[in-house]
Amino acid sequence: QVQLVQSGGGLVQAGDSLRLSCTASGATFSNLRLGWFRQTPEKEREFVTTISGSGGSKYYADSVKERFTVSRDNAKNMGYLQMSSLKPEDTAVYYCAARNTLRVGDYRHPGMYEYWTQGTQVTVSS
Repeated sequence: QVQLVQSGGGLVQAGDSLRLSCTASGATFSNLRLGWFRQTPEKEREFVTTISGSGGSKYYADSVKERFTVSRDNAKNMGYLQMSSLKPEDTAVYYCAARNTLRVGDYRHPGMYEYWTQGTQVTVSS
């Protein structure tokens, strides 16, 4: 059984940076594609970024491109979302998700991920 645990988050001011972390147990970490999503009460869960099992392939939502960086350290079973130049519209609950790298399907769709964290709140004040 794969379990994901997320840490980080909190309240920051616009322009600040914040890093979220995600760790997995119960699977070979490099066999998991990681995705980061976010959700507000007004919107459906939306794709933020994803990173392949090896870390060699990354994709970003247009809204976070150039500001957010996804990375992973497979030796430590850790995934990271570094968020910079944060804006009030980045305020949301952020989730780390994972799926087996062999699974095919749109990596931007939350339904394609098998495992999820509990999510953490990120609030950016203006």
